[in-house]
Amino acid sequence: MDTSIRRTLIVLVLVAALIFGVVVARQLMLADEQKVAPAPELTHLNTYVYDEPRPLADFQLQDETGATVGPDSLKGRWTIAFLGYTNCPDVCPATMATLKRTDRLIPQDLPQPEFLLISADPERDTPEKLQSYLGFFGSDFRGLTGDEEDLRMLAKSLNGVFVERDTEEDMVLVDHSAHLTVIDPEGRMIAVIQPPHKPEEIAEAFEEIYQWARLRHPRAG
Repeated sequence: MDTSIRRTLIVLVLVAALIFGVVVARQLMLADEQKVAPAPELTHLNTYVYDEPRPLADFQLQDETGATVGPDSLKGRWTIAFLGYTNCPDVCPATMATLKRTDRLIPQDLPQPEFLLISADPERDTPEKLQSYLGFFGSDFRGLTGDEEDLRMLAKSLNGVFVERDTEEDMVLVDHSAHLTVIDPEGRMIAVIQPPHKPEEIAEAFEEIYQWARLRHPRAG
Protein backbone atom coordinates (compact mmCIF):
# COMPACT_ATOMS: atom_id res chain seq x y z
CA MET A 1 0.00 0.00 0.00
CA ASP A 2 1.24 3.45 -0.93
CA THR A 3 2.62 5.43 2.01
CA SER A 4 0.39 8.44 1.34
CA ILE A 5 -2.70 6.23 1.25
CA ARG A 6 -1.65 4.57 4.49
CA ARG A 7 -1.23 7.97 6.13
CA THR A 8 -4.62 9.12 4.85
CA LEU A 9 -6.30 6.01 6.29
CA ILE A 10 -4.60 6.54 9.64
CA VAL A 11 -5.72 10.17 9.70
CA LEU A 12 -9.29 9.17 8.82
CA VAL A 13 -9.32 6.54 11.58
CA LEU A 14 -8.01 9.07 14.09
CA VAL A 15 -10.60 11.66 13.02
CA ALA A 16 -13.38 9.09 13.30
CA ALA A 17 -12.15 8.08 16.76
CA LEU A 18 -12.01 11.75 17.80
CA ILE A 19 -15.55 12.40 16.57
CA PHE A 20 -16.79 9.27 18.34
CA GLY A 21 -15.09 10.40 21.54
CA VAL A 22 -16.65 13.85 21.31
CA VAL A 23 -20.12 12.35 20.77
CA VAL A 24 -19.75 10.01 23.73
CA ALA A 25 -18.46 12.81 25.95
CA ARG A 26 -21.36 15.03 24.93
CA GLN A 27 -23.89 12.30 25.71
CA LEU A 28 -22.32 11.78 29.12
CA MET A 29 -22.44 15.51 29.80
CA LEU A 30 -26.10 15.70 28.79
CA ALA A 31 -26.95 12.72 30.97
CA ASP A 32 -25.15 14.37 33.87
CA GLU A 33 -27.04 17.63 33.29
CA GLN A 34 -30.33 15.74 33.33
CA LYS A 35 -29.60 14.31 36.77
CA VAL A 36 -31.53 16.19 39.40
CA ALA A 37 -31.33 16.30 43.12
CA PRO A 38 -33.81 14.14 45.00
CA ALA A 39 -36.78 15.79 46.65
CA PRO A 40 -35.66 18.08 49.48
CA GLU A 41 -35.72 16.69 53.00
CA LEU A 42 -38.10 18.99 54.88
CA THR A 43 -39.14 16.95 57.89
CA HIS A 44 -38.00 19.80 60.13
CA LEU A 45 -40.82 21.77 58.51
CA ASN A 46 -43.34 18.91 58.90
CA THR A 47 -43.28 18.57 55.12
CA TYR A 48 -42.95 15.58 52.81
CA VAL A 49 -42.07 16.22 49.15
CA TYR A 50 -42.77 13.60 46.47
CA ASP A 51 -39.95 12.75 44.08
CA GLU A 52 -42.60 12.52 41.36
CA PRO A 53 -45.76 14.66 41.67
CA ARG A 54 -49.02 12.72 41.92
CA PRO A 55 -52.06 13.29 39.70
CA LEU A 56 -55.34 14.32 41.29
CA ALA A 57 -58.73 12.69 40.85
CA ASP A 58 -60.95 13.94 38.07
CA PHE A 59 -63.78 16.13 39.34
CA GLN A 60 -66.58 18.47 38.37
CA LEU A 61 -67.30 20.91 41.20
CA GLN A 62 -68.35 24.51 41.78
CA ASP A 63 -65.99 27.24 42.83
CA GLU A 64 -66.91 30.10 45.13
CA THR A 65 -68.41 32.04 42.22
CA GLY A 66 -70.72 29.17 41.27
CA ALA A 67 -68.78 28.30 38.10
CA THR A 68 -68.35 24.61 37.27
CA VAL A 69 -64.67 23.70 37.28
CA GLY A 70 -62.51 20.61 36.83
CA PRO A 71 -58.85 19.65 37.25
CA ASP A 72 -57.72 22.19 34.65
CA SER A 73 -58.74 24.96 37.05
CA LEU A 74 -55.72 24.02 39.17
CA LYS A 75 -53.24 24.39 36.32
CA GLY A 76 -51.09 27.42 35.61
CA ARG A 77 -50.45 28.39 39.21
CA TRP A 78 -49.22 27.05 42.52
CA THR A 79 -51.92 26.12 45.04
CA ILE A 80 -51.94 25.28 48.73
CA ALA A 81 -55.10 23.26 49.39
CA PHE A 82 -56.81 21.97 52.51
CA LEU A 83 -60.03 20.29 53.60
CA GLY A 84 -62.42 22.28 55.75
CA TYR A 85 -65.85 23.86 56.00
CA THR A 86 -67.33 27.23 56.83
CA ASN A 87 -69.11 26.06 60.02
CA CYS A 88 -65.93 24.52 61.43
CA PRO A 89 -65.57 25.82 65.00
CA ASP A 90 -61.81 25.58 65.50
CA VAL A 91 -59.32 23.98 63.09
CA CYS A 92 -60.49 25.72 59.90
CA PRO A 93 -60.53 29.32 61.16
CA ALA A 94 -57.09 28.77 62.68
CA THR A 95 -55.77 27.30 59.42
CA MET A 96 -57.26 30.13 57.39
CA ALA A 97 -55.68 32.73 59.66
CA THR A 98 -52.34 30.92 59.43
CA LEU A 99 -52.50 30.88 55.62
CA LYS A 100 -53.43 34.56 55.53
CA ARG A 101 -50.23 35.29 57.45
CA THR A 102 -48.29 32.88 55.22
CA ASP A 103 -49.52 34.79 52.16
CA ARG A 104 -47.74 37.90 53.42
CA LEU A 105 -44.50 36.04 54.15
CA ILE A 106 -43.88 34.47 50.73
CA PRO A 107 -41.21 36.56 48.94
CA GLN A 108 -42.54 38.64 46.07
CA ASP A 109 -39.95 37.22 43.67
CA LEU A 110 -41.62 33.81 43.98
CA PRO A 111 -44.89 32.74 42.35
CA GLN A 112 -47.71 33.74 44.69
CA PRO A 113 -49.84 30.66 45.41
CA GLU A 114 -53.58 30.53 45.75
CA PHE A 115 -55.14 29.00 48.84
CA LEU A 116 -57.93 26.51 48.18
CA LEU A 117 -60.59 25.44 50.69
CA ILE A 118 -62.07 22.11 49.58
CA SER A 119 -65.38 21.77 51.37
CA ALA A 120 -65.97 18.79 53.66
CA ASP A 121 -69.57 19.95 54.18
CA PRO A 122 -71.06 20.51 50.72
CA GLU A 123 -74.65 20.36 51.97
CA ARG A 124 -74.20 23.65 53.83
CA ASP A 125 -71.25 25.14 51.96
CA THR A 126 -72.97 26.74 48.99
CA PRO A 127 -70.83 28.77 46.57
CA GLU A 128 -72.35 31.95 48.03
CA LYS A 129 -71.44 30.93 51.57
CA LEU A 130 -67.91 30.00 50.51
CA GLN A 131 -67.46 33.33 48.76
CA SER A 132 -68.63 35.26 51.82
CA TYR A 133 -66.41 33.22 54.14
CA LEU A 134 -63.30 33.38 51.97
CA GLY A 135 -63.69 37.12 51.49
CA PHE A 136 -62.57 37.68 55.08
CA PHE A 137 -59.15 36.22 54.33
CA GLY A 138 -58.04 37.71 51.04
CA SER A 139 -58.29 37.74 47.27
CA ASP A 140 -55.95 34.74 46.96
CA PHE A 141 -58.42 32.40 48.69
CA ARG A 142 -60.61 30.10 46.61
CA GLY A 143 -63.14 27.38 47.37
CA LEU A 144 -64.61 24.20 45.94
CA THR A 145 -67.95 22.61 46.79
CA GLY A 146 -70.59 20.50 45.04
CA ASP A 147 -71.07 16.76 44.62
CA GLU A 148 -70.02 14.95 47.80
CA GLU A 149 -68.65 11.94 45.98
CA ASP A 150 -66.44 14.10 43.78
CA LEU A 151 -65.24 15.94 46.87
CA ARG A 152 -64.40 12.66 48.58
CA MET A 153 -62.50 11.40 45.52
CA LEU A 154 -60.56 14.66 45.29
CA ALA A 155 -59.82 14.56 49.03
CA LYS A 156 -58.62 10.96 48.75
CA SER A 157 -56.22 11.85 45.94
CA LEU A 158 -54.85 14.53 48.29
CA ASN A 159 -54.42 11.94 51.09
CA GLY A 160 -57.43 13.41 52.89
CA VAL A 161 -60.73 12.16 54.32
CA PHE A 162 -63.77 13.68 55.98
CA VAL A 163 -66.60 12.15 58.03
CA GLU A 164 -69.75 13.85 59.26
CA ARG A 165 -70.87 13.21 62.84
CA ASP A 166 -73.68 14.36 65.10
CA THR A 167 -73.06 15.76 68.56
CA GLU A 168 -75.12 15.51 71.72
CA GLU A 169 -76.21 19.11 71.11
CA ASP A 170 -77.72 18.08 67.76
CA MET A 171 -74.98 19.95 65.97
CA VAL A 172 -73.48 18.56 62.80
CA LEU A 173 -69.69 18.55 62.84
CA VAL A 174 -67.29 17.17 60.26
CA ASP A 175 -64.07 15.41 61.17
CA HIS A 176 -61.52 16.00 58.42
CA SER A 177 -57.82 15.78 57.64
CA ALA A 178 -55.90 18.84 58.77
CA HIS A 179 -52.81 18.72 56.54
CA LEU A 180 -52.06 21.12 53.70
CA THR A 181 -51.34 19.95 50.16
CA VAL A 182 -49.06 21.76 47.73
CA ILE A 183 -50.26 21.49 44.13
CA ASP A 184 -47.89 22.42 41.30
CA PRO A 185 -48.82 24.38 38.12
CA GLU A 186 -49.46 21.10 36.31
CA GLY A 187 -52.27 20.36 38.76
CA ARG A 188 -50.40 17.60 40.62
CA MET A 189 -49.82 17.02 44.31
CA ILE A 190 -46.14 17.66 44.97
CA ALA A 191 -45.98 17.90 48.77
CA VAL A 192 -47.90 17.50 52.02
CA ILE A 193 -47.45 19.80 55.02
CA GLN A 194 -48.57 18.29 58.32
CA PRO A 195 -49.74 20.25 61.38
CA PRO A 196 -48.88 22.02 63.55
CA HIS A 197 -48.77 24.80 60.97
CA LYS A 198 -46.66 27.91 61.41
CA PRO A 199 -46.74 30.66 58.78
CA GLU A 200 -42.97 31.06 58.69
CA GLU A 201 -42.44 27.32 58.19
CA ILE A 202 -45.10 27.03 55.48
CA ALA A 203 -43.54 29.93 53.58
CA GLU A 204 -40.07 28.40 53.93
CA ALA A 205 -41.31 24.98 52.80
CA PHE A 206 -43.04 26.50 49.79
CA GLU A 207 -39.87 28.30 48.72
CA GLU A 208 -37.80 25.10 49.06
CA ILE A 209 -40.36 23.11 47.07
CA TYR A 210 -40.59 25.75 44.34
CA GLN A 211 -36.82 26.09 43.90
CA TRP A 212 -36.41 22.31 43.63
CA ALA A 213 -39.37 21.88 41.27
CA ARG A 214 -38.17 24.74 39.06
CA LEU A 215 -34.92 22.87 38.39
CA ARG A 216 -36.48 19.46 37.95
CA HIS A 217 -39.65 20.46 36.14
CA PRO A 218 -39.06 23.76 34.27
CA ARG A 219 -42.79 24.16 33.58
CA ALA A 220 -43.41 24.18 37.34
CA GLY A 221 -42.27 27.82 37.46
